[in-house]
Amino acid sequence: MADKEAGGSDGPRETAPTSAYSSPARSLGDTGITPLSPSHIVNDTDSNVSEQQAFLVVVAIDFGTTSSGYAYSFTKEPECIHVMRRWEGGDPGVSNQKTPTTILLTPERKFHSFGYAARDFYHDLDPNEAKQWLYLEKFKMKLHTTGDLTMDTDLTAANGKKVKALEIFAYALQYFKEQALKELSDQAGSEFENSDVRWVITVPAIWKQPAKQFMRQAAYQAGLVSPENSEQLIIALEPEAASIYCRKLRLHQMIELSSKAAVNGYSGSDTVGAGFTQGDKYVVVDSGGGTVDLTVHQIRLPEGHLKELYKATGGPYGSLGVDYEFEKLLYKIFGEDFIEQFKIKRPAAWVDLMIAFESRKRAAAPDRTNPLNITLPFSFIDYYKKFRGHSVEHALRKSNVDFVKWSSQGMLRMSPDAMNALFKPTIDSIIEHLRDLFQKPEVSTVKFLFLVGGFAEAPLLQQAVQAAFGDQCRIIIPQDVGLTILKGAVLFGLDPAVIKVRRSPLTYGVGVLNRYVEGKHPPEKLLVKDGTRWCTDVFDKFISADQSVALGELVKRSYTPAKPSQLVIVINIYSSEHDNVSFITDPGVKKCGTLRLDLTGTSGTAVPARREIQTLMQFGDTEIKATAIDIATSKSVKVGIDFLNY
Repeated sequence: MADKEAGGSDGPRETAPTSAYSSPARSLGDTGITPLSPSHIVNDTDSNVSEQQAFLVVVAIDFGTTSSGYAYSFTKEPECIHVMRRWEGGDPGVSNQKTPTTILLTPERKFHSFGYAARDFYHDLDPNEAKQWLYLEKFKMKLHTTGDLTMDTDLTAANGKKVKALEIFAYALQYFKEQALKELSDQAGSEFENSDVRWVITVPAIWKQPAKQFMRQAAYQAGLVSPENSEQLIIALEPEAASIYCRKLRLHQMIELSSKAAVNGYSGSDTVGAGFTQGDKYVVVDSGGGTVDLTVHQIRLPEGHLKELYKATGGPYGSLGVDYEFEKLLYKIFGEDFIEQFKIKRPAAWVDLMIAFESRKRAAAPDRTNPLNITLPFSFIDYYKKFRGHSVEHALRKSNVDFVKWSSQGMLRMSPDAMNALFKPTIDSIIEHLRDLFQKPEVSTVKFLFLVGGFAEAPLLQQAVQAAFGDQCRIIIPQDVGLTILKGAVLFGLDPAVIKVRRSPLTYGVGVLNRYVEGKHPPEKLLVKDGTRWCTDVFDKFISADQSVALGELVKRSYTPAKPSQLVIVINIYSSEHDNVSFITDPGVKKCGTLRLDLTGTSGTAVPARREIQTLMQFGDTEIKATAIDIATSKSVKVGIDFLNY
């Protein structure tokens, strides 16, 4: 199973002298470690299943790009999932059990409000005062688009001021924690303790490890859980959560898009699960505000466990793309200089305009014939006249934008074609991405396609997916499509072991020194230290991209510090999208994190001549975890994998 090149095939390592004091990667300043044992993978499912702490309730938070919410279920009655109470506020033309992902901080940068409350308060502020307040929306995309995410990554508020992303995410999670505990306490009739809650936070499957770790840090800062009780928080992958929920659906809870008889020989009381037979494969297309996530699962009966067949793919093709196209349309009509200036000078009115657009966006449909009217805020019309010296009406006449007219009631009147054109780039990207996925042999025999997430409500997207793939598989939309992830995340929190096999999105390994073998290793990697010839920069592979990994599967490795007296060993973790990696200097290999082993406190009186540190890394879960043991003293070594500060 192990790639011999990485694990080293030069016989037993017992002869490795402890004087191997050298750097495996001079260029990168790695600490010297050498592998002691050829690599192997153990599937040691029993030893690492921790005693389940008894939680009374599971609360899942779906922290979305455009809207967020929570749902919960008491462990005593897992069948009953409660979606949070209706929120105050709400929009004309948009019914929602979730609340907008918007947050407002006071001029002193203290938390003020979240959701509709934040939006409405901000909107009612005097324009000059509003400039002092920090209003943020749709900020989750930053975690996806920032290649080098750290604890210090900034977000920009509507007034152009910068705030720390970690702080904003922590404020938002803290708000949800308080809301949920308040609702639970009201239900229980007494104070509900945070320690009785297992928390689940959802993230897109295509997020990299740093973004997941960032979410976890924000949860620690928000007081959801403490780092000591890290198991109290589970990070769930959004399409996985959707998949778990879809599997349990009953027939009357679904809308089938194809014109084929929806019954397909099932009676209405059957679950789709009953329609699923052993080995059925299905794709979940989770299309939200920011991203589209695609996962491919197979059901393994009798328990109905899920197996991931292909690594999660997707990209930034959420419904925000439609908003962005609308902005580009406004640039075309009124000029980019004006729109950008208007956003800064009249931020609340800009928010108003986008809310008006949102409700019309939801009215777009393939067969619509009558125009869609978007009310322009008075301050837009007023400010434009000051800015340009002529009217909005004049601008529309002068701009030769087809299908958009000015109506005498002060509205932008868009023909259905103009609206559909705004959807086109985003929908095209989603279809193209799905086409690529369906080319893969693992995916070719898929029977069902589930369309979930907020953007799945868009008839234009439904029609496009149906037209492209309706003849290959059955396309199904759960009725409460926007809440699918939330409910699935609760189910996942109740039984995190339901997904048994995942695919690793990347190849992971560490940089090590191997004994130099003439003819096998390139001469430029030769390093001679105290008479021993070493090959530096060797990529010791833990796991390959798209390799199947079972839940609880461990990769076991033994390392020895190059200097026996070394008390802190820092092992650098590298990743690559390619499979066949030999050296950490190969193209496409990135340093992606560090594994820190702290041996202080493990050493007895005598330090053995050769210390063996055994590391166990677990990849089959939604997050990568590690443990390590100092074999001589059989004490466990403190371990942290850090994907954010390396």
